[in-house]
Amino acid sequence: MQTSEPRIVERAAQPYVAITASVPMTRMAATLPPLNAEVFGWLEARGIEPAGAPLWKYNVIDMDGDLEIEVGVPVSEEVTGDDRVRCGVLPAGRYATLRHVGHPDELVDATGALLRWADSEDLHWDVTDSPAGERWAARLEIYLTDPQDEPDLNRWETDLAFKLAD
Repeated sequence: MQTSEPRIVERAAQPYVAITASVPMTRMAATLPPLNAEVFGWLEARGIEPAGAPLWKYNVIDMDGDLEIEVGVPVSEEVTGDDRVRCGVLPAGRYATLRHVGHPDELVDATGALLRWADSEDLHWDVTDSPAGERWAARLEIYLTDPQDEPDLNRWETDLAFKLAD
């Protein structure tokens, strides 16, 4: 596993389209990846070009229960969604971020490193407690590597970007 040093970046607001899923941690690998292809197919059917790499947006985290995750793709402007694929906007603001190079299974460790770094820097997340779990304004995994170009999962690049409180 290779992980860059964490840093803080300013991100502009970014429209995106996504499918929302509610899954336990143990079912993520089976449930979420097929949704990437579905979102890309939805965009292609409407002649909409992606404006960035695919992402998973963790909305609600309950490690003992279900996680609410959006599987999405940035777009250049807001579009009209439907019953399955909806449009949203990733909020502008300061994000703690790092780049992980390695197997997606290692993202749990990379996430832990980012969380520990922010704690050591006395940074605070844009997160609130809810009955369903921690509700994040934006906690992103951005998948930079196209699996068709690089089939070796150990060489995949993923950015983590977690929104900080104002």
